[in-house]
Amino acid sequence: MRIRLLAGLLTLGMAVAGCGGAKVDDSSGAAAKAAASAAATGGAGTVKIAINPWVGYEASAHVVAHLLKTKLGYTVEMPEIKEQLSWEGFETGAVDVIIENWGHPELKKQYIDEKKVAQVAGSTGNKGVIGWYIPKWMADKHPDITDSKNLNKYAELFKTSESGGKGQLLFGDPSYVSNEDALIKNLKLDLKVVTGGSEAALIKSAQQAQEQQKPLLFYFWDPHWLFSKTELVRVNLPAHTEGCDADPKKVACDYAELDLDKIVSTKFAQSGGKAYQLVKNFTWTNEDQNAVANDMTNNGMSGEDAAKKWIEANSAKWQAWIPQ
Repeated sequence: MRIRLLAGLLTLGMAVAGCGGAKVDDSSGAAAKAAASAAATGGAGTVKIAINPWVGYEASAHVVAHLLKTKLGYTVEMPEIKEQLSWEGFETGAVDVIIENWGHPELKKQYIDEKKVAQVAGSTGNKGVIGWYIPKWMADKHPDITDSKNLNKYAELFKTSESGGKGQLLFGDPSYVSNEDALIKNLKLDLKVVTGGSEAALIKSAQQAQEQQKPLLFYFWDPHWLFSKTELVRVNLPAHTEGCDADPKKVACDYAELDLDKIVSTKFAQSGGKAYQLVKNFTWTNEDQNAVANDMTNNGMSGEDAAKKWIEANSAKWQAWIPQ
């Protein structure tokens, strides 16, 4: 669970396509013709895709939205809504799709099992991992620092004016779900969580820490384009085992690797037609997501333009998502 969430509920829209993907090597086949016809007629409906606050999520959302609009003729609304509030949108009708969900068993229980206003729409294909990281130069200089049992030995290096005499553990958007306070307490670490406020703050701090050889311990996640630009090393927390994070107050283990999935409203699943099928069919790799996210962050491209670039270069992949 890479963990992030929260803010205000706006109206959003996104469209998705139907089941039964086209043959990936047949760009002029039935699926392509059906998509072109749908796009030409327009007026297929409106799809509301929540935008959660990290660029990898946005990359997935923009690719799906672009296909919904250009291949199936849907209108797509994409309001910025943080994670937990996005789930509330299933009940109010403000949200049709969460395109990248990082676990949230408690929200699945509430909105899928109990209220029955949401459903899982399959895997995104992305593998998500949250962890604690340091710049590579620190691991080179202090090889044992990558074992969390030794963090207290180096806590002095991480002290800042905001950490109250303890070592700083830099966090991102306060809406991200987090086990950090419990981990620090239960592992008896001389650390304090300091909120940087955003994904951008984490990225800037990590880049400066490696380039300028500044000490830094911070929360981050994969998939992310940053790992291809900046040398970072993960700190090994106690290995994750089944159920070790069941009680949020007693967590003393690392984060689990997640098979990220898509969540849709029950109403959208039942009446979303081809839009729902496209969302359900959508699946790609961490590398695919990172390519789009990198263009959005580092190459000056809008989400729409980055999505268009990826779509133009990967027709064999997305054609299989378009419903016949």
